[in-house]
Amino acid sequence: MIERYTRPAMGKIWEEENKYRIWLEIEILASEAQAELGVVPKEAAKVIRQKSGFKVARILEIEQEVKHDVIAFLTNVGEYVGPESRFIHLGMTSSDVLDTALAVQMKQSAELLLKGLEGLKDVLARRAKEFKNTAMIGRSHGIHAEPITFGLKLALWYAEIVRDIERLKSALKTISVGKISGSVGTYQHLDPFVERYVCEKLGLQPAPISTQILQRDRHAEFMNTLAICGCSLEKIATEIRHLQKTEVLEAEEFFSKGQKGSSSMPHKRNPIICERISGLARVLRSNTLAAMENVALWHERDISHSSVERVIVPDSCIILDFILADMTKIIDTLIVYPDHMIRNLNATRGLIFSQEVLLALTKKGMKREDAYRVVQEYAMKVWESDQNYKTLLLGSKEIMKILSEKELDELFDPKRSLKHVDYIFEQVGIH
Repeated sequence: MIERYTRPAMGKIWEEENKYRIWLEIEILASEAQAELGVVPKEAAKVIRQKSGFKVARILEIEQEVKHDVIAFLTNVGEYVGPESRFIHLGMTSSDVLDTALAVQMKQSAELLLKGLEGLKDVLARRAKEFKNTAMIGRSHGIHAEPITFGLKLALWYAEIVRDIERLKSALKTISVGKISGSVGTYQHLDPFVERYVCEKLGLQPAPISTQILQRDRHAEFMNTLAICGCSLEKIATEIRHLQKTEVLEAEEFFSKGQKGSSSMPHKRNPIICERISGLARVLRSNTLAAMENVALWHERDISHSSVERVIVPDSCIILDFILADMTKIIDTLIVYPDHMIRNLNATRGLIFSQEVLLALTKKGMKREDAYRVVQEYAMKVWESDQNYKTLLLGSKEIMKILSEKELDELFDPKRSLKHVDYIFEQVGIH
């Protein structure tokens, strides 16, 4: 059994306590950088580092009066620091703190989400190897097509999660950027050294150019990446929901002892976690639209993006963390029914081998149009009756004058469809 991720860790990243802690560190680092430059007395910078503090309740109390969160924060910090607080926030604007802190929070979240994705990837790899050669029917348009293995289905999901990891790593780099460049990004009252110093200490890169804010295409990329990860999880969830249908029942969510599926029907075992993942993935996608709306702001800054981000960024990070943990547990404990897979594979009484017969006839010299006609003719009879496809083909003089009975038997062997499974696993990187 895998160890489930600690959901509160993600929640704590977006709590006020963590946000203000980052704000405080930014202000302290900026004061220390100013001291390096000789703008702030070094003793004052030491006092700021030693005495700085805050209380969330007090900040909120002050904000009720001043109607400005950063001013309320600075006022509360000043109550701890005393006279040296006059050296805090020198030359800075609110967004120097807000945007740089948001970058740190997104970075912290992305690093946690990457751990979650890596965990899901590992579980998918393990279960893909477990069911590598477990034959089942492949479906196109929801209709039986040709045999695959359940391991291949899991390997397909594994490969997509690998791509999600690379996407999130790229987005992490995009949003790991801070700015301490003043009211319109010109460093009018700041030396660029302050920005470089603060960002380096926080594990960020300085923005090569900014206005009063970091540009929101960065945030939109991050949010879209979270949504794509959600799409991948929904894709897996949707497939499991289908596989759990009563008439299919090839796999299902683990159903624990004492669990109830319905208030009215005691027999029900519903794919409720997969359905929850499908629903929450929609929220992730809807949040990306708001993030893209935030890209176009007035001139060097307006504030229309701020209220939106206070909702969508924490929510999306927490939602993805939540459904990642859910999906990892689903895959880890997924109940698989190989016997049902074989039953369903045989449900069309041999129709799934029609292409094998078609190709065998063409290789023996029959025109493709003629081969398709005769193969389809007998296939339609199977759809319309309870007859067996191979039995009907054995009764066809047109086919049996080209193929022997032994050759026809070989065409109906599912293993023929699965001869390249090892190659595919190698390509995907599951060893």
